[in-house]
Amino acid sequence: MTPLAAKIAFCAMPVAWYVIRLPHELRSRRTPVTRNARDLREVVLLLISLSGLGIIPFLYVATGMPRMAERAFVPVLAWLGIAVALVALLMFRLTHKALGRNWSVSLEVRENHRLIQEGVYARVRHPMYTAFWLWAVAQALLLPNWVAGLSGLVGFGTLYLFRIGREERMMLEAFGDEYRIYAARTARLIPWLY
Repeated sequence: MTPLAAKIAFCAMPVAWYVIRLPHELRSRRTPVTRNARDLREVVLLLISLSGLGIIPFLYVATGMPRMAERAFVPVLAWLGIAVALVALLMFRLTHKALGRNWSVSLEVRENHRLIQEGVYARVRHPMYTAFWLWAVAQALLLPNWVAGLSGLVGFGTLYLFRIGREERMMLEAFGDEYRIYAARTARLIPWLY
């Protein structure tokens, strides 16, 4: 494993992500939205997450900047990063498969939206967030740069911290007791860890 191979592996992640997401995004567009929480706060959070998981690491891959934040490349960490990236993409795929037309990039409830409780959602309420946390960890392992490597954890962590409570309130408003019961028997991010 070389630093270049690790960077190529990192760049393959968003390509695979897009291949997984595109058909679901196209399908979900045909289902009208009945409740939307996309406001300035949501847009800012999405941009912060995009900066950490996309813009900053791609700037590093393309230019090597910021050079002052370089760390030693450790091949075993890069291999571990590839393994974590594969798990992230698997989780991402399973999440999209379970959600179907209910999927959205933002906080939205669609027409005829139902509470998904099967597939990966049988044990985890927010497996999409789990997938993105895994992506951020893979990024930190693959990119030997303190800024670019850790920017995903900071960027996505900011989105998660300021969005998760709002999302759960929205689900409670949409599904009431059904969501309360579901939340009581599932983990937020990691199965068997409440």
